[in-house]
Amino acid sequence: MSESELRVPHWAVATTFVLSLIGLALSTYLTITHFEPQALVCTGRGFINCAAVTTSAQSQILGVPVAILGLANYVVMSALNSPWAWRSRHRCVHEARFVLAIVSMCFVLWLIYAELIIINNICLYCTGVHITTFALLIVLTLVSPAQLGWTRSRTS
Repeated sequence: MSESELRVPHWAVATTFVLSLIGLALSTYLTITHFEPQALVCTGRGFINCAAVTTSAQSQILGVPVAILGLANYVVMSALNSPWAWRSRHRCVHEARFVLAIVSMCFVLWLIYAELIIINNICLYCTGVHITTFALLIVLTLVSPAQLGWTRSRTS
């Protein structure tokens, strides 16, 4: 990658790293509460019912807890969005960051559907992860195409 393609605004590096750490923290909490349900601090009544969501049939995919998938996603995203990874000259690192953000958002859309339509409850912590994932995708959509050379320069 050329030097000009590597450059991204400092705000994008800081924002994606902070968002990744927020997603990591939320996913860690959801993973802990998957195995220790009594640790879940959330209302258990009405539409907002974290326990109903985190213990539903949709909280696992092929026997793997969704919380663990989220944790794995944010461990990788935290690494890919670290300031050190942003400085990498390996194009595959920057492509992986953007592709993972897109795949993650697609998965989040399925989870939102499951919460609203199938389970008929929402989890505030899950919603936090969903918002974080969406914000991450927005920031990466603003900077990744130019960084990867997928757009033409406006000065040309």
